[in-house]
Amino acid sequence: MVKPLIVGDDNFEKVVLKAQLPTLVDFWAPSCGPCQALSPIMDELADVYCNKIAFAKVNVDESPKTTNMYGIRSIPTLLLFRDGKPLQQFVGLKGKREIKQLLDETTL
Repeated sequence: MVKPLIVGDDNFEKVVLKAQLPTLVDFWAPSCGPCQALSPIMDELADVYCNKIAFAKVNVDESPKTTNMYGIRSIPTLLLFRDGKPLQQFVGLKGKREIKQLLDETTL
């Protein structure tokens, strides 16, 4: 089973911005209930899209530089990156179907 990569301020550029695949980044925190509810959805989707889209998680408490760089004010926030640029943003808990629709549009 493929899991989202854990990234932070020290490796965000290498793992996300220079990624060969589009990358969906989950900005989250351990104390956030909706973030915890989103986690199994991200795990499942990472497995489904393993050769098309990369998945990553950024703990906002441990990565203030990256969090501030992308203006993350509410969590969970999902940002989809392609070629080092953010393409799409979702704020708040989203369902599997809604995230899957975004990913399917991206991989076409």
